[in-house]
This record gives sequence, C-alpha cells and structure tokens, in this order.
Amino acid sequence: MIKTVFIDCIDDVMQLISEQEYNSNIQRIRSSYFYRGVPDVKYRMVTSLQRNCKNLQKDLEKPILRNFTKYASIEDPSLCDSVWKQMIVGQHHGLPTRLLDWTYSPLVALHFANTENNLDKFGKRDCVVWRMDMRESNKNLPQKYRDALDAEHAFVFSVDSLSRVADSIEQYDLDMGMDSIACIEPPSIDQRIISQYSFFSVIPSGITDIEDYYERHESGLVKYIIKKEIRWDVRDLLDQMNINERIIYPGLDGLSKLLARHYYVNDEVSERTGK
Repeated sequence: MIKTVFIDCIDDVMQLISEQEYNSNIQRIRSSYFYRGVPDVKYRMVTSLQRNCKNLQKDLEKPILRNFTKYASIEDPSLCDSVWKQMIVGQHHGLPTRLLDWTYSPLVALHFANTENNLDKFGKRDCVVWRMDMRESNKNLPQKYRDALDAEHAFVFSVDSLSRVADSIEQYDLDMGMDSIACIEPPSIDQRIISQYSFFSVIPSGITDIEDYYERHESGLVKYIIKKEIRWDVRDLLDQMNINERIIYPGLDGLSKLLARHYYVNDEVSERTGK
C-alpha cells in the first residue's frame, strides 16, 4: 500500500530530511530508505524505456543495448562483460533503459522534485518525493537473491553481485516475474553519480505498472506531495544547504543551470519593476 503525505510547510520538509532508521544490532543509524524526486505530481512512475518504446519495450530493449555497447565500447571495453553495466552507463548518458532512478539522499531527491526546465511552472504544480524502504522491498526477492545480499552484508546489489545471480536479462525476468524488483548501485563512473548518491531499481519486463506493483506488494512506500505554494521556499532552503545544480551536475552545465535559476525573474516582479 502506498502511503500519501501532504507537505505544505517547511517544518514538514525538515521532518522528511531528518527521518532516520536506527539499527539496534549495531546501535547506529543506518537508514535503508531510498528517495526519488519528481517535479510534477501528475507524472507516473515509469522507466525511460517504457516512455520511449511503449508496448514494444520488450522487443526493442536488446537491440538498444546491443547497439549502444557496439559503439560505446571504444570508451569502455568492459561494457561487453555485463548487461547491467551497459544499462547503467547508458542510462547515465540518456539511453532508454529499464532502470528507475533513486538516491540515498532526501536532499538530492528534494532537489530533483524542486527543479524545472521551465521556471515559469515552478509555483504552478505540486511536486513529489517518493520514499522506498529497501530492506522491506528485498523481502519480495527470490531466495537466491536474498542469500546473495546476505552473503555480502548488503541490501543492494553491485554490478558484480547481480551478475553472479543473473547474468542475462532473460534470467532476471524469469526469476522476478511480476512479484519482485532488485536494486543496483552503480559504479562511480563519474562525479555526477557520486554527487547524486545514485541507485537504480531494475524493473522486470513482467511489471508494466510500477506504482500498481508497489501498491500490491510493499507497505514501505511513501509518496510525499509538496504543495506548489512552498516550492520556492524549499528551493531556497536547498540552496542554503549547498544542494543545487552546480553540486548535482559538476561542471559548467550545472553552473549555468544554477545561475539561470538564481537570476530568474517571475512575471509579477517584472511587471512591478516596469523593466
């Protein structure tokens, strides 16, 4: 069941940021929450492969990965060794894949929820931060996947550990069916992945409606809806915490995005100044 929480004040945002999970076995805070920020409450939880290829995604996924690997191997020959690395590197560069983005940082998720390509939309639509409990999610995994995670004292797969359990898309889809989803941590191929504290859900082809899957299979998913009236306030709070485009996208592109937003003038201010 998906729990929905409405956030309409900064105090509630601070509660989202500071929520933690205490591990009594080691007497430390070790949260298993992953977060996903989306700028519009109306956006469904879909992968880029679903969005791009629609009902032909199963037929087109392998040709997409094959051609990406064929031409991208000049940059990284190891792509040929793992389909999961092909997906991760491809996703990172805009390739349509079955991967769904998450982050370990609620601040990073809030950044993505409170980011707009068209800044005129900023105060005109509610945004969303999803929170998933990864330990709860892993209870749905087939036994051999849970055993593999337990052997490494982990609650998320690496490229290598997932490859040892399922070395092909076909094997993964057969194992997962419609009843489970594994999560993978990408290798640190560049600073952007590190800065964004990225993780990915590997959506099986049998799961065509991701939100329906979570509704039916998991009790730990929370949908935080941040009201449009406080989005600029949240954005300013994140800037003060040094969570911004310059940090999330290291380099001149991120810096330019930050400066464009920082110096954005809305219509009301423009009319009032008469300039």
